[in-house]
Amino acid sequence: MEQLGAIVLCGGMSRRMGRPKEWLTIGGETFVGRVVRLASTRASIVVVSAAPGQDLPPLPPGVEVVRDPVPDLGPLRGIASGLGALVGRVEWAFAAAADAPMLEPRWIDRLRELASVEFDLVLPHVDGREHPLAALYRPEAAAPAALALLDSGASRLGLLPRSLRTRVVVAEELAGVDPRFQTLRNVNRPEDYDALLGPS
Repeated sequence: MEQLGAIVLCGGMSRRMGRPKEWLTIGGETFVGRVVRLASTRASIVVVSAAPGQDLPPLPPGVEVVRDPVPDLGPLRGIASGLGALVGRVEWAFAAAADAPMLEPRWIDRLRELASVEFDLVLPHVDGREHPLAALYRPEAAAPAALALLDSGASRLGLLPRSLRTRVVVAEELAGVDPRFQTLRNVNRPEDYDALLGPS
């Protein structure tokens, strides 16, 4: 079994942005392409989790695409699909969001260092918030837990850590690899995108 896979979620509706965020570009790369490339520096298998019928930018060869069976159920559904595709294939899976294009690969390294057989989830907790879309999951445990939540009618990704043996990682444990926590920088609105690109 491979040691590490990655899931890149890009099935959101992009309502606040007003256009599909996965097609936004920075440095000549689409957001989803950039996150896939950066995750690929650490992961042997990369899965993009997308909505049914979602139009995706071109992706590198070997990247797998899984489609949510039901649309508009949010990131919990997306991560369930991605984790399900990796069960039995990797020991750990890093979950990332396509709208957070400033991923620092050493962030993944640090979470992997902190992972152990005692845990099913290695979860950053920074600025008073948990960050399940910059976290490390054990697919064997996390995939069925996510499906069980969906079957119960839950839709919030934030509920998943309560169902798993979770190692919470505080900011001080991550500051050495990403001092400004750019890995967590989401681009949700046009003004966020403008700020990311900087002065024209």
